[in-house]
Amino acid sequence: MSKAVIVGGGAAGMAAAVFLAEKGHRVHIFEKNEKLGKKIYITGKGRCNFTNACTMEELFDNVIHGRKFLYSAFYGYNNFDVIDLFESLGVKTKVERGNRVFPVSDHASDITLALERRMKALGVKIHLKSPVKEILTEDQAAKGVTLENGTRVEADAVLVATGGLSYPTTGSTGDGYHFARELGHTVTKLSPSLVPLLTKEPYITSMQGLSLKNVSLSLYCGGKKCWDGFGELLFTHRGISGPLALTASAQAGEYLEKGTLTGQIDWKPALTVQQLDERMLREFAGQENRQFKNVVPALLPSRAVPVFLEEGGIRPEKKIHDITRQERKHFIKILKSFPFTVTGLGGYNEAVVTRGGVSLKEIRPGTMESKLVSGLYFIGEVLDADGLTGGFNLQIAWSTAYAAASAVQ
Repeated sequence: MSKAVIVGGGAAGMAAAVFLAEKGHRVHIFEKNEKLGKKIYITGKGRCNFTNACTMEELFDNVIHGRKFLYSAFYGYNNFDVIDLFESLGVKTKVERGNRVFPVSDHASDITLALERRMKALGVKIHLKSPVKEILTEDQAAKGVTLENGTRVEADAVLVATGGLSYPTTGSTGDGYHFARELGHTVTKLSPSLVPLLTKEPYITSMQGLSLKNVSLSLYCGGKKCWDGFGELLFTHRGISGPLALTASAQAGEYLEKGTLTGQIDWKPALTVQQLDERMLREFAGQENRQFKNVVPALLPSRAVPVFLEEGGIRPEKKIHDITRQERKHFIKILKSFPFTVTGLGGYNEAVVTRGGVSLKEIRPGTMESKLVSGLYFIGEVLDADGLTGGFNLQIAWSTAYAAASAVQ
């Protein structure tokens, strides 16, 4: 029975503590915050979308970076294993749209408290307000940690589960990257991911607060379509957010580096141009003497009406019977390909996850152990592995935690 020290009490750290203790190891978890799982409390808008009930193929498809690396970890501890874990810990779960899995209670705290209860039952020693200063090594092997207060804690294995840089108010300030670099590891380029898209056009921000469902979003890099998706959007005071925009942002950073990035929204993806034209004509029927501005609200959400009256190419006061086929055609074009320019991405304070991290080339994929320092493991967001929204990043945390805990002797 060895002694293991875990640096960081987030999702990966808590799960690893449970898995290690279940194997009989003596486990100490050091968390610099006043409580464990601080970031879990804000995931899924406070409801905690803790995994996704999809197929293994879809699981891998939703990983952006580190897909091949995670093969062993995902097959060693998959999404349904995670659901079984929390059900066994007394958390009733449910599956929602997009196979997203939540606690039935809609309280993220249920996830954290379930792990805490299990840790305490297994005798895990939890040290709050205990920031780690450095990882101790000897002959290229991890030997423990030194705390900020100077206390030296010896151990047979050290697991780094410090998270990334996203949501820094939860304590994610990049400590793990510092530890990794100090021990000779490469940390790849870091950037916020799964963030809102910042846009140029005032008409986008004028619709702040408007939420759209079942729309299509396309991004164009250098005039060529480089990404598209379907789902929900939210207009904000700075641009576009919501699940669809956050998903797009995972690739948008790379495209922005290459040059101008533009986008288009299809407000009516279920209808063809021909069908939309027929729909407009049906709305116009019997209202030929009314002004266009009084008829168009039947086609659009109220928050969008002023924008389309301004940008749609038909004068608001124009009578319906005077609108030409060409004007209808232009209006429909705007509806089907509503344009905007991406000027940047949101920052770490609103990023769901950090893109980049400890180089996967220096980590053993089956165990999460460092190839440079024996007995040292990196798990969760600190690694250069990330996924899309929908519970996939937390799945990376659970799976890598299990792989590391299983490997500790």
